[in-house]
Amino acid sequence: MDDVIARLYAAPPEDFIRLRGEEVAKARQARDTGLAAALGKLRKPTVAAWLVNRLAHERPDLVSSLLELAEQLRSAQRELRGADLRELSVRRRSTVSALAREAVRLAGPGRGNLPVTEVEATFAAALADAEVAAAVRQGRLTKALEYTGFGETPRPSLRLVQGASSGSIATGSTATVTPIRSAPDAQEKERRAEARRREEERRRAEEEHAQAVKQARRELMTALQQLSDAEAAKAEAERAVAAAAKAITQAEKRVKLAQDALADLG
Repeated sequence: MDDVIARLYAAPPEDFIRLRGEEVAKARQARDTGLAAALGKLRKPTVAAWLVNRLAHERPDLVSSLLELAEQLRSAQRELRGADLRELSVRRRSTVSALAREAVRLAGPGRGNLPVTEVEATFAAALADAEVAAAVRQGRLTKALEYTGFGETPRPSLRLVQGASSGSIATGSTATVTPIRSAPDAQEKERRAEARRREEERRRAEEEHAQAVKQARRELMTALQQLSDAEAAKAEAERAVAAAAKAITQAEKRVKLAQDALADLG
């Protein structure tokens, strides 16, 4: 079944319905009603999703390189390595553009107005989200994807829940297990109250620190994105200036030729 699905999602969208029908008919002829039903439920991919799927099937090496870069980005974000993040952000932009160009090339000639922006957005989402990356690697997307956040969503810490079944796990801060006494005296009550106050202060401090780190990550990623965009804009402007200078030089040559021609006529 995996091979059949791979062929369907690597085929052009305009052929999807026909090919799916053929595969469903084959499954019914083989009396495999489960396979026929599963294939019949497959959704037709958009053109952008098909471009990403085709690249995943025909150039898995490029997708692997994309996912390696994604892991490097997540590692640099977790450890707040600013220099590495700047370099990787530049690589991210160039890699996304290169993969989108290759996806368009694999689509073949005669296809105008391809949704390159949606393809780039899907590759960028794969760099930011591990689940999207896994979906891109499978090559079975039905629509383009987009990531709207910055960086990696922090995972909560884990703790054992006291009073639940053995080994139960929940999110939160690390639990502190205190022995139970049947009749605590005033001094013990005061000690416990003080311990609770300290634990609450520690918890608040951890939460404030986590929020500060999260905000710093957002600001850093935003700044790096802006820097990357500015560098790309600068490069584009430099290319435009060079092209303008070339055009001026060519125009001056044409004017000179025209002047020489007029002089010869005089």
